[in-house]
Amino acid sequence: MVLLVVDTQKAITNNKLYQFDLFESRIKELINTARNNEIEVIFVRHDDGIGYELTKGNEGFEIYEGFLPADNEIIFDKCVNSSFKDTGLLEYLRKKKENTIIIVGLQTDYCIDATVKAGFEHGFKMIVPANTNSTFDNQYMTAEQTYRYYNEFMWNKRYAECISFKSVLELMTR
Repeated sequence: MVLLVVDTQKAITNNKLYQFDLFESRIKELINTARNNEIEVIFVRHDDGIGYELTKGNEGFEIYEGFLPADNEIIFDKCVNSSFKDTGLLEYLRKKKENTIIIVGLQTDYCIDATVKAGFEHGFKMIVPANTNSTFDNQYMTAEQTYRYYNEFMWNKRYAECISFKSVLELMTR
């Protein structure tokens, strides 16, 4: 089992996110729980390329201060929505014989969605703890509608187990 923290970068980790305070506190707790129980924490950053805030070298590209990786924790960089495409993450997890991924981060409707589905297709058991992914309002849905659509309808029992935060903590501390 690993904890995969996706795209929690300074440029997009802010109080405009759906339920930001709950999202922030839960990810902090999961990171601490993972570290205290010898569960590897893996970070992913998104690089949009030159001319964008989410570009290597820009301050906004770096991981949000509240979730900083420890010195021994790995960061994979990506340039598409899926954390698995051309990043080395898939090969890394297979080499370590990991089969369960607890996924948290940003954004529900972009990189979390793509990574949940790709992880499922690669044969991983994908676990999505409640209120540990978030997004912004868009022209079609509010952030809350987007969150509920993916977590309660799209992923659960199809591509992932979307379970309570307490249940995930119990899994991590067995």
